[in-house]
Amino acid sequence: MSYPPPPPQDPYGSYGSYGYGPPANHKNAVLALILGIVSLIFCSLCGPFAWVIGKRAVDEIDASGGRIGGRGLAQAGYICGIVGTAFLAISIVVIIIVFGVAANSGT
Repeated sequence: MSYPPPPPQDPYGSYGSYGYGPPANHKNAVLALILGIVSLIFCSLCGPFAWVIGKRAVDEIDASGGRIGGRGLAQAGYICGIVGTAFLAISIVVIIIVFGVAANSGT
């Protein structure tokens, strides 16, 4: 009785369909990164959300012991969220100063 030949070996070490491979990214890691980038480019109001979601995702990834991936994505979103929040705070201070100067110059 002849058996079918074994499947060819992948020279690049593919993981195949055996369930091995890098862990899946955390569901909020990409969201934190997107919100962080949006807070830097378009709307600083997204900064605090990216900050909170990114920090929570980093904490959950660290607590998983390596079973969940995407720590770099979540950390980048967290940092971008902090910078976006700083831009938001600076913008609010500048707006308050401008309106304060405008209100006092009219009298």
